[in-house]
Amino acid sequence: MTDELSTTAVPAPLPASGEEPGSAVPAAPPRSGSRLWWVAVLLLTLVSVASLVLAWKADQRGASLEQELVRRQQDGAGKVAEARLLAKQAQEQSNESAAKVALLEARVAEVAVQRGQLEELIQSLSRSRDENVLTDIEAAIRVALQQTAITGSTEPLVATLKQSDERLARYKQPRLEGVRRAITRDLDRVKATGVADISSLGIKLDEAIRMVDELPLLAVADTRKETANRDVKVVPPARPPSGAASTVAAVWTGKIGEAWSAATERIWSEAKSLVRVTRIDHPDAMLLAPEQSFFVRENLKLRLLNARLALLSRQFDTAQGDLQVAQVSLDRYFDRGSKRTVLASELIRQVVGQARQVVVPRPDDTLAALTAASAGR
Repeated sequence: MTDELSTTAVPAPLPASGEEPGSAVPAAPPRSGSRLWWVAVLLLTLVSVASLVLAWKADQRGASLEQELVRRQQDGAGKVAEARLLAKQAQEQSNESAAKVALLEARVAEVAVQRGQLEELIQSLSRSRDENVLTDIEAAIRVALQQTAITGSTEPLVATLKQSDERLARYKQPRLEGVRRAITRDLDRVKATGVADISSLGIKLDEAIRMVDELPLLAVADTRKETANRDVKVVPPARPPSGAASTVAAVWTGKIGEAWSAATERIWSEAKSLVRVTRIDHPDAMLLAPEQSFFVRENLKLRLLNARLALLSRQFDTAQGDLQVAQVSLDRYFDRGSKRTVLASELIRQVVGQARQVVVPRPDDTLAALTAASAGR
């Protein structure tokens, strides 16, 4: 635009009136100073306009930037709120996930337990019939061993071994013959063991306790024998009759003889009761007062009762000690010539001889054979 302005020709001045147009008018001299001034004004105007345009554009651009910044700030605030909401939801989901994981772990543990039980059940079902039989026999023998240890009798073990042998005999398996042979050996060893029969020993002690009240003491005379001997009548042999006179005489003679014999026997019995000869090994037994005989009998009963309780509780040493004391008391204070005393003493001796602690042999051969058969050997 500046170039166009600078190249524009200045119009020539019109001719004055009265002059011919064709006549040449001398041109006015150019004004270079005013032209430069206009150019400067024009340039200043253009610069101002350009500045205003640039300022307006800058203002428009700043306004758009400010609007963009506000919009972005608003978008950022919305995104932050959304992020917080998402974070809260994520936290809640995390908590729910943790609870679900814990529940799943509990269910997994429960499933593991059920799986173990199921495996055991499948294993037990998958065992063969022979293995089940061997397992049952071994369990029965171990239970019988416990019962034998508790009762002190071989009957539970003997019965279990017999039942096991009969059960194996019904199967007729060649590989179980070794188990049967082991059962037979153990059965013979157990039967050969003499174990005290507690029930029979208890019955013998009860009989001895019952007889204590009837045993005669050395310090007290046994009047029953004297009464029995006094009541015995000696009957003379009958003679054949010879006529009526002889019959009457024989009757009177027999009556007189009977009366004389009875009187003689009564006198002799009374005479023998005055003197009694008895061998006494312990003189202090004769010094026992009559009122103390009750305590002697009761003490003997208590000793026998204690021995019976000791036998029932398998305390054979205690029972032996009580029975020995009872035997000494029986020999010292009671009449050993009486049949009842001899019988009671014999009962006590039998109990002393049989009350022994006996160890029942274990069926180790049978258990070893069962283990070998279960292992397939």
